[in-house]
Amino acid sequence: MKKLLSIAVLGALVAGCAVAPNSASVYNTRQAQGEQTVRMGVVESIRNVTIDKGSTGVGTLGGAALGGIAAGSSIGGGNGALAAGIVGALAGGVLGNQAEAHLNNRPGLEITVRLDNGELRAITQDADEPFRIGERVRLLSNGRTTRVTH
Repeated sequence: MKKLLSIAVLGALVAGCAVAPNSASVYNTRQAQGEQTVRMGVVESIRNVTIDKGSTGVGTLGGAALGGIAAGSSIGGGNGALAAGIVGALAGGVLGNQAEAHLNNRPGLEITVRLDNGELRAITQDADEPFRIGERVRLLSNGRTTRVTH
């Protein structure tokens, strides 16, 4: 029973840590076949950034559950097992929170583009496509999201 519970908690932890990309190359179903405005420009600057997807709490809860179960079941019985379970839950919660934060942070780029009309625009997106200063690019906008593409 404890193994089944551990597997269920681990599954919830992994599913909760899945994050949607901020890539110029990934479209969700609602964005497919939607019209976008295209503006042309030249890359003025590029800055490396970290995109933080935020915390859902799943890492903390999953880590606490796994730590409590693992520590509590491995040490005797009674008060010793209870104390070990509490310490294991605290340590597991901290580790689970750190694991979720690590999984939810992605490398990104802040790309500043000078449009053909002279205006400057800065867009932040996943760093999954290389850009160079002076390179001609397209800004694709749907009124809510803007992407820089080649």
